Amino acid sequence: MVRLKTVKLLRESVVRWDEYPFNIPPIASLDALEITSRICFFVGENGTGKSTLMEAIAAHYGFGREGGSRNFSFETTPSLRSIDSLVRALRVGFTNRTGSGFYLRAESFFNVASYVDSVGGIDSYGGKSLHDQSHGESFISLLQHRFTRSGFYVMDEPEAALSPQRQLSFLVLLHDLLTNNDNIQFLIATHSPILLAYPDAQILSFDGGHVREIGYRESQPFQLVSRFVAAPERYINALFSDKSDSE
Repeated sequence: MVRLKTVKLLRESVVRWDEYPFNIPPIASLDALEITSRICFFVGENGTGKSTLMEAIAAHYGFGREGGSRNFSFETTPSLRSIDSLVRALRVGFTNRTGSGFYLRAESFFNVASYVDSVGGIDSYGGKSLHDQSHGESFISLLQHRFTRSGFYVMDEPEAALSPQRQLSFLVLLHDLLTNNDNIQFLIATHSPILLAYPDAQILSFDGGHVREIGYRESQPFQLVSRFVAAPERYINALFSDKSDSE
C-alpha cells in the first residue's frame, strides 16, 4: 500500500539557515509531520513554503521537478533545483513506493502537456492533446484518465485551472477515487475553500510561521471567503477606504 506517513527535517543536515528555502519561517521551524489521512491539504499564504515542501516531497518519491509521472525526466526550468538542499535535509517516510502516481504543478502544466505530445502519449490522457482543450478541460481530462491507478498523487494549486463548478466536480472525482481504491493517496496545496471542505481531510497550515494541523473552519481561505460573502459591499468599501486613507 502506498502511503506517505512522515516528513522530518534533519536539522543537522542544514548548512545555511539564512539561505532559501531554510529562511522561510515554516520551513525553518519544521520538525516532524505525521500524515494521518489519505487526503492531506497544505494551506497558507503565498510565500509560506507549502509548495516548496511539496516539491521536495515529490522529489523524494521520484517525480520529475516539473511534474508528471516518474517516467517524466525533462527539465526546462533549472531554478527548480534551488530546493535540492531541502530534499537532502528531509527524511520522508513512505510505507511503499510503487512508483505509480502523478505530480501536477499548475505552473508547469503547459510543459507537461508538451512533453506528453512529444512522446506520443496522448492515448493515456483521453486520446486528445491536452493543448487542444481549455485549461480546465485538460485538467479534468488528466484527472479522469491518469488519476485512476493506485499510487501517490501530488497537486499544487489545482484550482488554478478550475471554475467553482469544476472544483465541485473535482471533489466528486476525489471521492470516487478514494472510495473505490484503498491504495491511493493525495497531497494537495490549495487556496480553495471548496477543495478544503473535503470530509475528514487533514489540513496542515503554513500560516503563522510554523506548520500546524487545523480544522476546516480555522483555515484562512474559509474565514476570508465567509466574511466576504456575508457582506461584500461592506468588505469592498472597507478595502477601498483603507486605500484612500493611505494615499
